[in-house]
Amino acid sequence: MSTLAYAASSRTAPLAPFSIDRRAPGPDDVQIDILFCGVCHSDLHTARNEWQNTIYPTVPGHEIVGRVTAVGSNVSKFKLGDVAGVGCMVDSCQHCASCGDGLEQYCENGFTGTYNGPVFGGDNTYGGYSSRIVVKQKFVLKITHDLDQLAAVAPLLCAGITTYSPLRQWGVEKGQKVGIVGLGGLGHMGVKIAAAMGAHVVLFTTSPGKEADARRMGAAEVVLSKDTAAMAAHANSFDFILNTVAAQHDLDPFLNLLKRDCTMTLVGAPEHPHPAPNVFGLIFKRRRLGGSLIGGIRETQEMLDFCAEHGIVSDIETIAMADINTAYERMLRSDVKYRFVIDMATLAA
Repeated sequence: MSTLAYAASSRTAPLAPFSIDRRAPGPDDVQIDILFCGVCHSDLHTARNEWQNTIYPTVPGHEIVGRVTAVGSNVSKFKLGDVAGVGCMVDSCQHCASCGDGLEQYCENGFTGTYNGPVFGGDNTYGGYSSRIVVKQKFVLKITHDLDQLAAVAPLLCAGITTYSPLRQWGVEKGQKVGIVGLGGLGHMGVKIAAAMGAHVVLFTTSPGKEADARRMGAAEVVLSKDTAAMAAHANSFDFILNTVAAQHDLDPFLNLLKRDCTMTLVGAPEHPHPAPNVFGLIFKRRRLGGSLIGGIRETQEMLDFCAEHGIVSDIETIAMADINTAYERMLRSDVKYRFVIDMATLAA
């Protein structure tokens, strides 16, 4: 099926209208007409080949919300007219240990990204900057939020699960003291989700102007991370810290805030490596530094249900498809609160 999309044809080319071929739905497939697609920083990295792995032409977009318009004969979880979502993956090997554990994001043979193909190489895939997509039923998510929230639901498919998964994996629960480093596209979701889990949330930021937003989202405290006295006042007191900052920075000031046996998890992917942490700061408190990717399909559905139950969506600015190149430049300047979402009704405009 010929499908209208926006694609980058090279590292330096702006995204522009492009026609792609979508397969006709097979027995296990769900066809979705895309209503909204979130704009992730990974989209920009890929469009500009900053990770040196882009397959051109590239059609980004892995925060997809739309309406089901066709289903295959074996599909039982979705029917015509349902609202459905697609996140960062559209396939995995389904037979390795990670896939067996419902952790397709760690597929030992490489999951297939919603765009830019399989992790370890293979045919290109085209993402959500398009009018429709066809995906295996197993990799399609149910959306139960109110219809007037659908644009703001789209970023949950990446930013939501990227923050929810480590908060769940490291056992955040009511009454714990949890730090969120950075209030951007990821960090603002981390604040909302951790607060909904009942944690005492402390937001660390370098931007004094973000305090009001952080408190509105559920932060009990806001600390300027460049204020050494304010940081010292929180030493050895955190049960968990989620670090969402994608820029290179010193990790030690945050590791020093952890209690004994507690963890800071990184979810931001910096262009250049962070300086190595001070080993003594780790070994004398048996602290841990971890990392987390996204979540598997089962956990992503759990996250969507949790967010629907607690009324959690992303703070967004809706844009037209034709404004995507401007949005990329604004994103580089952190000029968005806190996530761009494309209204795909504008694709043909």
